[in-house]
Amino acid sequence: MKLAIIGTGYVGLPTGTGFAELGFDVVCADKDKNKIDKLNQGELTLFEEGLKEIFIRNLKSNRLKFTTDIKNAVKGADVVMLAVGTPQHAITKEADLSYIYAAAEELAPHLEGYTVIATKSTVPVGTGDEIEKIIRTANQTADFDTVSIPEFLREGFAIYDFFHPDRIVIGTNSDKARKVMEELYQPFADKTTILWMNRRSAETVKYASNAFLAMKIHYINEMADFCEKSGADINEVAKGMGLDSRIGRKFLNAGPGYGGSCFPKDTNAMAQMGKKWGAELNLIETVIAKNDERKAKMAQRVIYALKGNTSGKIAVLGLAFKGGTDDCRESPAIEIVQEMLKYSSNICVYDPKAQENAAMILKNRVQYASGIKEACENASAVVILTEWAEFGNIDLTNLKKIMTTPCIIDLRNMLDKNKALSEGFEYQCIGFANV
Repeated sequence: MKLAIIGTGYVGLPTGTGFAELGFDVVCADKDKNKIDKLNQGELTLFEEGLKEIFIRNLKSNRLKFTTDIKNAVKGADVVMLAVGTPQHAITKEADLSYIYAAAEELAPHLEGYTVIATKSTVPVGTGDEIEKIIRTANQTADFDTVSIPEFLREGFAIYDFFHPDRIVIGTNSDKARKVMEELYQPFADKTTILWMNRRSAETVKYASNAFLAMKIHYINEMADFCEKSGADINEVAKGMGLDSRIGRKFLNAGPGYGGSCFPKDTNAMAQMGKKWGAELNLIETVIAKNDERKAKMAQRVIYALKGNTSGKIAVLGLAFKGGTDDCRESPAIEIVQEMLKYSSNICVYDPKAQENAAMILKNRVQYASGIKEACENASAVVILTEWAEFGNIDLTNLKKIMTTPCIIDLRNMLDKNKALSEGFEYQCIGFANV
């Protein structure tokens, strides 16, 4: 079976590499020639734990190929998987479908024999219908069906999630397409639940899932605010909640707010779909607004901790939206830094993986350090914004020696509060009565 994947981003590249590892013949296409050249030379264009080894192995075995020629990619493919971006429209906040529609129009003339067009990108309800119309208009003799296979890959864990999915959702209205998809996903048949449903249901699942998780994150953040006022401990509260099987332990880590390439985009898109279809989605709309407010409040917390010394150096540890990825899209860390820049021009940042991506956003408005020590030297405050493991293992004794003022604002609860206090730090974190 030949698989063509259109798009080589955080979904397309891990997915294509994963299917190649399973033995499929995979061709990945992208319009970005620079990116394709790097991939063909064995250079990864994004960071994902565990990706490099299997990427190199399958590139060398010729099971994994990359091209800018969509005709070459699609020719003879049994399945063409659309994994292009559906970014948030800057004004309407809806999902921008221009890339996926352009890809459908471009691939249509090159279809040979029966082909399944599988939408991996996160798209609003009804997008599959429109893709069908676009392809049919461009190639009236094409023999194809469109299906929806929403992705559930966590950035930073995409390779693990590809090989160990908690479920696979496939939306199709065609028995013929189902047979092809059964063959494609046969390696997972005995490992996880494969849910078959109609296409519009599948298109809804990803949005509904992400909106729910975003609400769960915001809820635990509100509980953290309550704990700070009442004297409760958010870690203990979250543990007690998480042991309830109806709630579960995941997404109960208090922090500066949700971000990344999915939750902000998908919650906004879900809210706009509610308006389009005349359904009230008040919970989602409230979470969106309050999450935006939270990031501004976190920046204010840092500035307040400086006690008026806004000329003092602020060391920021972490720029990616979460640990395990170099992605800075909609990163709470970036947004907090941008808010802090309204009050301070002396900010030095460090991230072990996301520095280059962050620099494209922050430009020269901040200083960039090559490590924790350089970032924290002569700092009046250290702010932890991304949960990289190395930030939780900082030698506090040495840290205190190189700082001007022993102040830590830990917005990811990475450090041991009692240890930080015993070392003489002014230590602030999330969900505790700060001392």
